[in-house]
Amino acid sequence: MKSSEILIQPVQNRAQLHRFVMFPFKLYKEDPHWVPPLIKERMHHFDPQRNPFYEYASTQFFLATRDDEVVGTIAAIDNPKHEQVWGENIGFWGEFECINDYAVAEALFVAARDWLRAKGRDVMRGPTNLNINEEVGLLVGGEPGPPVLMMTYNPAYYLDFVERFGFKKAKDLLAFKIDLALMGPNLENLPPQISGAAKIAENRYQVRMRHINPRRLEEDVELAKPIYRKAWQKNWGALPMSDSEFDVLVENLRTIANWNLTYLAFIEDEPVGVFIALPDFCQVAMHLGGRLLPFGWINYLRYKPRIDGLRVLIMGVLEEHRLKGVEALFYREGLQRAVEMGMKWAEMSWILEDNFAMIRGIERVGGKEYRRYRMYDLGIGD
Repeated sequence: MKSSEILIQPVQNRAQLHRFVMFPFKLYKEDPHWVPPLIKERMHHFDPQRNPFYEYASTQFFLATRDDEVVGTIAAIDNPKHEQVWGENIGFWGEFECINDYAVAEALFVAARDWLRAKGRDVMRGPTNLNINEEVGLLVGGEPGPPVLMMTYNPAYYLDFVERFGFKKAKDLLAFKIDLALMGPNLENLPPQISGAAKIAENRYQVRMRHINPRRLEEDVELAKPIYRKAWQKNWGALPMSDSEFDVLVENLRTIANWNLTYLAFIEDEPVGVFIALPDFCQVAMHLGGRLLPFGWINYLRYKPRIDGLRVLIMGVLEEHRLKGVEALFYREGLQRAVEMGMKWAEMSWILEDNFAMIRGIERVGGKEYRRYRMYDLGIGD
């Protein structure tokens, strides 16, 4: 074997998985914008015994090595639920990280392609880590800077590698940013279309909202589940989360959530909408080095009060109750609370590029597109 030869190895044990998880720490060592994940959380996330995603899906992780040094990673993902919901014979790829060497990227894409082809898939779509309800899309343009909570980040050269291999655009995902300072301390500069629609929701349709209650979290999550599943079911690529996936998501978010930034909306006694915004924990995580123990807690406590932005992660209204101003009420109440907390900006993400109704609503409240992510397809059928 030549010393410069690229070797592709399937991850088959915990030691190899640890190398897989740790590679980005080396790759992004000098990148000031990269936010390291928590190592323990990533090991759990990729563990079939801990992640309910594996109840219906399967993955194969690959390491690219040269002289026994890891130079790249990729995951091939077979998710039968997508075919069941959308009738598309599609496999997925994600967790792609690579040094600036196209030969390495090509070898990784070939490994993932061949694995998915052996599963009988006709199309290879990604990046997705590991499914559509998690971090997805390749960052292809926009303002520089660290990613926001649960959004992706990658070097600019990934775009060339992906498209050189033959991937074609499937869909763009947009991130919008709102400068909360422009709203005024009492939201006096909130656009009249938004404030007017919010008043209509309250007065004409008797919409009432309350925060999600952490003391009765399980009950409130049960109210939110059907809204989440129904409100997004027609969105491109959307897949319903299982009960166990919801449980894991809630458990992961419990430690970083600020319940004052969460709402359930009701008409009479029927829950019709859900709004969840989260403080941008990436502003803390970038100082932890991937570990809370033994000393990460010190930085966690030090930097958490300095968070000055948030991500609106979920805002959904049942289809039959749209156009009643519920979304405007969410904007008004959520932004007011964020301003009161001293937040300086809010990111609304991600939004499908052809979800024109949502885009118009965000633009009305002052949001401006500032980052763009892309999903790619590649035909792989024989």
